[in-house]
Amino acid sequence: MKKYTDTGKKDTRSGFGDGLTELGKKNKDVVALCADLTGSLKMDEFKDNHPERFFQVGIAEANMIGIAAGMTIGGKIPFTGTFANFSTGRVYDQIRQSVAYSGKNVKICASHAGLTLGEDGATHQILEDIGLMKMLPGMTVINTCDYNQTKAATIAIADSEGPVYLRFGRPKVANFTPADQNFQIGKAVQLQEGYDVTIIATGHLVWEALQAAETLNENGISADVINIHTIKPLDDEAILKSVKRTGCVVTAEEHNFLGGLGESVARLLSTQHPAPQEFIATNDTFGESGTPEQLMDKYGLNATAIVNAVKKVIARK
Repeated sequence: MKKYTDTGKKDTRSGFGDGLTELGKKNKDVVALCADLTGSLKMDEFKDNHPERFFQVGIAEANMIGIAAGMTIGGKIPFTGTFANFSTGRVYDQIRQSVAYSGKNVKICASHAGLTLGEDGATHQILEDIGLMKMLPGMTVINTCDYNQTKAATIAIADSEGPVYLRFGRPKVANFTPADQNFQIGKAVQLQEGYDVTIIATGHLVWEALQAAETLNENGISADVINIHTIKPLDDEAILKSVKRTGCVVTAEEHNFLGGLGESVARLLSTQHPAPQEFIATNDTFGESGTPEQLMDKYGLNATAIVNAVKKVIARK
């Protein structure tokens, strides 16, 4: 069984900030817009290095999306930055009408996603953003798992034509993917090869899936672990290949089970290869205030919950 090492906990939003900084140096068409959260989005270095390409819009997220859409007409590649709740729910009409409908090349970059922004509570947490964004025609949806992958994804989406939603988080989490990885939009990453169950995870739950796989291996259960960083377009081929081998699947995400990764996998399997599936996700609920660890434990978004779901789904084979 392959072992993965946490090289030191880092926040994924810093991966975004460092990726944006690198982009600023090599692509003069990249511009950045922020809705009064420059420090939280780690956009300070880009702002300092390229003040003529940084636009502080203030607490006016809808205006930010409209400005970004307009900038694409002149050939710019705008990266917008604010919390995930404000990047999607607050400005959904502007994204649909001004960005998605006309296929504008806007990169909507969203930090503090899911429950793990913690103490700010339910008004700032969002657990439905993946569903909102994946329903928009032509919208690419990416949810990265660690600092290295977030940095790589930030750089990669600049070369991808069309609207992108890039989702990442606030807390420091395990950093375990390669620093020199080749990030390919729409391509799943197989982290472990197994034969008894497929675990498909995204975002912060990828590391938890790896920890669960270690526990399962100690109990004689072999798990295929797949990192789905791109939720749309989904890597159908990788998922089907794995589930045909294992015969059952557990999906894991820091999102509502309605509209999330698990639902996309269920749609695929129901039409191509029906198989038992269990969902690790929030159950049609809002979040609440608490530390990230407390919330992930309460809502069952951790390695222990994945292990229990695996045992349940194997019994259904």
